[in-house]
Amino acid sequence: MTNLTREETEALIQEVVAVYPEKLKKDRLKHLAVNDQEVEQSKKCITSNRKSAPGVMTIRGCAYAGSKGVVWGPIKDMIHISHGPVGCGQYSRAGRRNYYVGTTGVNTFGTMNFTSDFQEKDIVFGGDKKLAKIMNEIEELFPLNKGITVQSECPIGLIGDDIEAVSKKANAEIGKPVVPVRCEGFRGVSQSLGHHIANDAVRDWVLGNRDNDDSFESTPYDVSIIGDYNIGGDAWSSRTLLEEMGLRVVAQWSGDGTLSEMELTPKVKLNLLHCYRSMNYISRHMEEKYGIPWVEYNFFGPTKIAESLRKIASFFDDTIKEGAERVIQHYQSEYEAVIAKYRPRLEGKRVMLYVGGLRPRHVIGAYEDLGMEVVGTGYEFAHNDDYDRTIKEMGNATLLYDDVTGHEFEEFVKRVKPDLIGSGIKEKYIFQKMGIPFRQMHSWDYSGPYHGYDGFAIFARDMDMTLNNPCWGKLKAPWKKSEDSSSEAATA
Repeated sequence: MTNLTREETEALIQEVVAVYPEKLKKDRLKHLAVNDQEVEQSKKCITSNRKSAPGVMTIRGCAYAGSKGVVWGPIKDMIHISHGPVGCGQYSRAGRRNYYVGTTGVNTFGTMNFTSDFQEKDIVFGGDKKLAKIMNEIEELFPLNKGITVQSECPIGLIGDDIEAVSKKANAEIGKPVVPVRCEGFRGVSQSLGHHIANDAVRDWVLGNRDNDDSFESTPYDVSIIGDYNIGGDAWSSRTLLEEMGLRVVAQWSGDGTLSEMELTPKVKLNLLHCYRSMNYISRHMEEKYGIPWVEYNFFGPTKIAESLRKIASFFDDTIKEGAERVIQHYQSEYEAVIAKYRPRLEGKRVMLYVGGLRPRHVIGAYEDLGMEVVGTGYEFAHNDDYDRTIKEMGNATLLYDDVTGHEFEEFVKRVKPDLIGSGIKEKYIFQKMGIPFRQMHSWDYSGPYHGYDGFAIFARDMDMTLNNPCWGKLKAPWKKSEDSSSEAATA
């Protein structure tokens, strides 16, 4: 199907929301837009970071998920207590494939579930004493841990447990950082506030710990990677390029990150920010307090990798600038071979995305390097500064959708008829049953890495493997069945 015109896309949006009650229809129209590259500020065309409408199958998570599942959870040498009932901790561990190096249960703890396992009596009488006991047990059982965080679940804020006092006392007793994080799930409208709360906890309890420590020997080329969660090894792939161009990566967090690296971050010369949505707060803080500049980068696909390497190098001297060019040249034959192999098989294919964090805009360039076109994109928990960055990446008259509902997403797909959808696990099986190729773009569908030149080869292979799988010839999307029926009726 050819791309929709602006008028057709606007009509599609009106058609999809027509089933809603008038009040909900009015609200949802604010979150659905036709992209216009001439718009400088997205707030003129789309609304974001608002409470989801009840009953419409939102795909969002909660503040606890943003803190425990994203920012703090991957810090590998700390133990993160899910303070509350067992379920939140269980469903926020080991699901995002935050790869790390270490021995689980000895010096790394990222895939383990530590929980206070609240019962009814804990709700009635409070969990402060239980929390204190847990911390003592942790120190006995896992003495190589470097610190503890207390990740509050919903009941903690409701019953008023004083996790700050318990943490302060435990800190004095065990002599290690104990960080209370007020990330109760009911706070805010999505996991986005959990990112902010977690960043504030890092600011207040970690970043200043080594301000007066002069033992660290710095170099002019020290950088940190912030907001890369090492999904399938992404951060390792990115770090390789940075080190090859001559930079020294002092800190990398949260993926495969350590408490020591977080404490050393204020000593770097430049903060490299990958996931803007989850870590821009802490980057801005370090710029204000320590004078450390920060820059966003995008290591999806060779075009964006080259742009980012040059942008990063612009903060340094000619040694690093020459290093960036050397790295780009070194990998040129590799990525050209990938494009030569897969572009003929993927050219002209159309993609719709709906993911969280940075992916709805960052992966566009990688698809375009393969000759594919992103015809619709949206975020689960974006703010308008995310859409400001997205408008220029998307084609004119393409779809933008914020906190899209299950109904809206399905109807958009039926009409736009993309060749591929990239979204999350909640959407995966719906669209596969509709006969549409699908990639799980939160955790790379158990593949990866996708960052860097090496990751681009895996990304291209996975898109080809998905789109050109012969299984789709055995399935028919509902609209194709109806088209076949109409053709048969007309023939008869």
